[in-house]
Amino acid sequence: MANYNTAVIDIGSNSVRLVTYRIEGRSIWPIYNEKILAGLGRDLGRTRRLHPDGCRDTLIALRRFRAIIESYNLKNVHTVATAAIRDAEDGAAFAETIRAETGFHVRVLTGGEEAYYSALGVLCGQAEATGVVGDLGGSSLELIDLNGEDAFKGITLPLGPFALGAPAPILMEHTRKRIVDVLAPHRERFHQKTFHAVGGAWRNLAVIWMQKANYPLQIVQQFELPAREALNIARLIASQSTGSLEKIKGVTKRRMENLSYAALVMQSLIETFEFQTVCFSANGLREGLLFDNLDPELKTRDPLLEGCAALGARLGISSDIGQALSQWTRDFYQSADGVLFERPDPRLIRAAAKLADIGATLHPDHRADLVCDQVLRAPIPGQSHAERVFLACTLFTRYAGEAYVKEPVLIDRILGEDGLNRATQLGLTLRLGCDLSAKSASLLSNAHLLQHERNLVLEAKAGWEDLLLGEQTRKRAKTLANALRLNLKMGSY
Repeated sequence: MANYNTAVIDIGSNSVRLVTYRIEGRSIWPIYNEKILAGLGRDLGRTRRLHPDGCRDTLIALRRFRAIIESYNLKNVHTVATAAIRDAEDGAAFAETIRAETGFHVRVLTGGEEAYYSALGVLCGQAEATGVVGDLGGSSLELIDLNGEDAFKGITLPLGPFALGAPAPILMEHTRKRIVDVLAPHRERFHQKTFHAVGGAWRNLAVIWMQKANYPLQIVQQFELPAREALNIARLIASQSTGSLEKIKGVTKRRMENLSYAALVMQSLIETFEFQTVCFSANGLREGLLFDNLDPELKTRDPLLEGCAALGARLGISSDIGQALSQWTRDFYQSADGVLFERPDPRLIRAAAKLADIGATLHPDHRADLVCDQVLRAPIPGQSHAERVFLACTLFTRYAGEAYVKEPVLIDRILGEDGLNRATQLGLTLRLGCDLSAKSASLLSNAHLLQHERNLVLEAKAGWEDLLLGEQTRKRAKTLANALRLNLKMGSY
C-alpha cells in the first residue's frame, strides 16, 4: 500500500487555502490546513476584475505556501483556481503573475471540472452517496448528479455570495427571486431525495444548527438533517443582520458577510428541488482531486474500513489481530439465532475489530476514555453519526469492560439504548477475544465462540484448554454472557 504526503492549493473566490495530506492507501488524512479570506471575487460581479487587495493578499499567502511546501517532502502538489480567476477579465494575467512570483502553475478549472471534483470528494468520504452535490463558492454554485443519466455532468451557476451582491447587505426578496429564477430551469433534473452540501459557508450553517440545538457531536462530515430542519435554519440565518450573526461562536467576521447569502441559496435549493435530506460533507474539491489520482482498485474500497485499518495500524502494535478478530467475532454472531440478541452490522464489526488494538500504548488507567474520544472524533469518513457513536462506545467497552455512560446525551440523541446495548455486547466480545488470545491471531484460531440455545459456549481445541480458558478468560466470558442474558458454558472441541 503506497503511503505518501501531498498537498492541494485551492485559490477560490473568497479563500486561498493550503492543505497537506497523508495518503495511506485509500485513506486521505488532512495534516495541515491554512487559509486566508483574500476575497479575490469580492467585486467581480460589478467590475469583472479581481479585487486588488485580494490579489495582493493571495500572492503573499502563496509565497508563504511555497516556503511551507519546500520545507516538506511532498509529492504531486496540486494548485487549482476556480470561479474568480476563471471568470475575471484579468484572471489569466493573474495566473501568470502567480507563476512568475511564486512558481506555482495554476490549473484553472472549468465549472464542470469543479463540480466533478466536488462530487468525487463526496464519494471519497461516502462511497454509497446518491443524490445531488452542491458546492457553494464565493462566486459560483456547482451542481452535479451522482446517479441517473446525467451523472457526473455538472453545471455551474452564478449564485455564489459575491455574484449575488455580497458583502453588501442582502436584499431579501429581490435576491431570492433572482436565485429561484436561475434554479427553476433545472427543477426536473435535480429533483432528488438527498442534497450533499459542500463548501465552507454551508459547513458554518451546520455548525450554527448544532450550537442552537445543543447537538452533542460537533462533526460536520456526514451530518444529516431532514430538509425541513435545514430549511428552518437557512431561513433564520438568511433573515439575520450581520450584527446578529457576529454573536455566533465559531464563525469569522469575514464569513458572516456571506452567510445570509449562502443561507438564502440553501433555502431556495430545498424549496425548488424539494430535497428530503441535507447531508453536509467536510470533503469537497480538494479531496476529489486526490481521490481521482488514486489507483482504480483503491477507489472501490470501503472508506470506513480503510480508515479504521490505517488508524489501527498507526496506533496499535498488533499487525494481525484485526482481521482474525473480525472473523472470529462475525462467526460468533452468525452462530446466533438473532432472537435472543440483535446482531450488529457486519461492516461495523469489521471496523471495530480493526481498531481493537489502538489503545495498546496508552496508559491503562485512561486508555478506555482516550480510545473512545479518538474513535468518536477521528477524521475517518464513511460513517454516519450514529455509526461513529456506536464504534466509540464499542471501543470504550473493549477496554473498560462496561457500557459507556459518560455522555448520555450522545446515546439519547444519536445512538439510542438498543444501539448502546449492541455496542456494549460487541465491545465485550472483542475484549474477550483480545484477552483470550493475548492479541495473537494464531492463538485465537484455537478457540471459538458460539450461541447454542440459551448458552454462550466458549470452547478451545483439545489440549488448549489450560492455555486459553484460564481465570481471566472465564471472567471475560461471564461478563459477555451476562450482557447477552445467556448462561456460560466452557469446554473443548
